[in-house]
Amino acid sequence: MPAPPLDAVLGDVVALTAALVDIASVSGDERMLADAIERVLRIRAPHLDVLRDGDAIVARTHLGRPQRVIIAGHIDTVPVNDNLPSRLELDSGSGDARTGTLHGRGTVDMKGGCAVMLALAVALTGPAYDVTWVWYDHEEVEAHLNGLGRLARTRPELLAADFAILGEPSNAVIEGGCNGTLRVELTATGRRAHSARAWMGVNAIHGLAPILDLLARFEPAEVEVDGLRYREGLNAVGIRGGVAGNVIPDEAVLTVNYRFAPSRSVAEAEEELRELFGSVAPAVSMRVTDAAGGARPGLDAELAQHFAAAVGGTPQPKFGWTDVARFAELGIPAVNYGPGDPALAHTDDERVPVEQLLACERGLRAWLTAERAPEQAG
Repeated sequence: MPAPPLDAVLGDVVALTAALVDIASVSGDERMLADAIERVLRIRAPHLDVLRDGDAIVARTHLGRPQRVIIAGHIDTVPVNDNLPSRLELDSGSGDARTGTLHGRGTVDMKGGCAVMLALAVALTGPAYDVTWVWYDHEEVEAHLNGLGRLARTRPELLAADFAILGEPSNAVIEGGCNGTLRVELTATGRRAHSARAWMGVNAIHGLAPILDLLARFEPAEVEVDGLRYREGLNAVGIRGGVAGNVIPDEAVLTVNYRFAPSRSVAEAEEELRELFGSVAPAVSMRVTDAAGGARPGLDAELAQHFAAAVGGTPQPKFGWTDVARFAELGIPAVNYGPGDPALAHTDDERVPVEQLLACERGLRAWLTAERAPEQAG
């Protein structure tokens, strides 16, 4: 059954989430969903200035407010694996859809957040702040393709703001900042020989053993940054090597991913790895293949404090990397806030509790209209 037109379900954030989910938008194939979002904004939101950049949609108010905020979310997903169309499952014994769970690719990462954004962008014609709404493409793939990064490079004036919220899944509580990420390739070299005469060669795969042993024993650090405790991680995520079943290999490559607290820069994280691996395997070379700095929590900003008061809950750290780091690079304090458990992102049974969709809509609406969320009143 085809998804209903988005403008037919704007008043129901659960149905709107399902409609967004049912328009498949795997990275690189976001055009249909971007078209649908652009269409509904141009028809139903005359109070917004709508712009299109590739498959990114930017919609802005121009109310002359003293402060501007960005609320952003990516519209692409990882590949579908027999988890479309969406499916609403009610809790056992309950006929109340508000206690149910919505299943399907993108319900968590992050069409639930995008649906909340779209519903509020259309409904709120006079928010307390000027708002720049951004739905962007290519988040789940290589960083150079990222639609938000493209806007930052080519249309930076569209991202000028005093505060930003990224609708990444956070269990409907604020998650501040994010860890940085660094991927490196560690290459061990040797000398080929026939495996029947192994003593005549040098096994490159064996040369990685000290590093693999170090990684197996590594205990991740917990680092407190501006009141939030970030957990680091250092793991082997890939290995390749070998020539044939009877040849001692002369090269082996180990890929390692380091997730580091936002108190460190990329350069500091790289230097730390060079010292760490050099101490156990000085002959192994290291090459950085991908790096992105983290973002400090941003919770000391005045607007962040107002936002936290409006939505309630206890802010948590974001362990994964998100595009809040791009806002941090622009000097904009930013937080993650969206429905869904990030542990379920990309899983085949991706699912979001209906109550989290409703809670995020209430929280953002309360803040954008300078009211307290109903459950926080009194």
